[in-house]
Amino acid sequence: MDFNVKKLASGAGVFFTRAVQFTEEKLGQAEKTELDPHLENLITRADCTKNWTEKILRQTEVLLQPNPIDHTGARIEEFIYDKLDKKLPSRTTNPELLGQYMLEAANEFGPGTPYGSTLITVGEYQKRLGGAERELLQTSAAAFLTPLRNFLEGDWKTISKERRLLENRRLDLDICKARLKKAKQAEAKAALLSEEVDKAEHELRVAQTEFDRQAEVTRLLLEGISSTHLNHLRCLQDFAEAQATYYAQCHHYMQDLQRELNKCANSVSTPHPAAAVCPDPDHLSSAFLSGPSSPGATVSSLSSQRPSTVDMEQTQHPVTGSRKAKVLYDYDAHDASELSLLADELITVYTVPGMDPDWLIGERGNQKGKVPVTYLELLS
Repeated sequence: MDFNVKKLASGAGVFFTRAVQFTEEKLGQAEKTELDPHLENLITRADCTKNWTEKILRQTEVLLQPNPIDHTGARIEEFIYDKLDKKLPSRTTNPELLGQYMLEAANEFGPGTPYGSTLITVGEYQKRLGGAERELLQTSAAAFLTPLRNFLEGDWKTISKERRLLENRRLDLDICKARLKKAKQAEAKAALLSEEVDKAEHELRVAQTEFDRQAEVTRLLLEGISSTHLNHLRCLQDFAEAQATYYAQCHHYMQDLQRELNKCANSVSTPHPAAAVCPDPDHLSSAFLSGPSSPGATVSSLSSQRPSTVDMEQTQHPVTGSRKAKVLYDYDAHDASELSLLADELITVYTVPGMDPDWLIGERGNQKGKVPVTYLELLS
């Protein structure tokens, strides 16, 4: 017990002495040992890295999870599982939840009704979008967020600890310098014995050695920030790749959904009962890909499927003449009825009766298939 009290009293004395030295330095009443420029630059760079890493981490979390304080308590749940060192269970995303609600609503309204069947179609695609979002969240957390957190909670805490220790060693060094200066002034006035000066010089040498050793340790840790930057660079590339994959999946799903909705919208909007049913995509695709030798041949092909409406289609939906079009972007065909495109190439395009206005028939040599209008620049 006596030893602990002495140790506590000694520690309090050291703390008080350092506090006095620090205050006098701030007031300009005491000299301060400056760190070498290289070490100062490393400290500045480390502080900058820490501050920006915190900002990027917080904003990435906001991007991936915009509403942390919602009914799911998502962030709180993550915090609890992290402290318990347990794996966070897979959580339903908002698009998946929306898709589930749409499917349940379709069952209530009747899956055979136009509204109910459309709810089923949109709901299924919403669930696909939600699945893609969950993959993005999982990949981003493992490849990007976790390394940033590990730096802030691991490496940076070690660096901060060593920097505080370096600051204490510097204060001790300056205290010893001030003490030696006072001893020499007193010796000059014959008010102090030479052994007191020798003791102050010895304490100064010890303090200088400890300061130099701690400065070297801190310097080595700070130079490791360069390796941290390289690691974060690789993580950033992985994050960008995960985003690219996610948005490509979403674009693909939405294109498919638009095609599904356009087919049904065209069939419902026609005033004739015989044409009020969604056309069979397989029959339409075969008609498009069969390659009409003339506009009349196309009409004859379709009239064999719907003879009751052939006269209407010939008068209201005439086959357009072929024209040239320039491809603006690359396009990969999603099925055999479509034609893949390469940017800047020229193709021949035309339309046929009953065709989706967002699509044209494209020809390139012996190849033929549907192409999206938004990917083309029609030439006169």
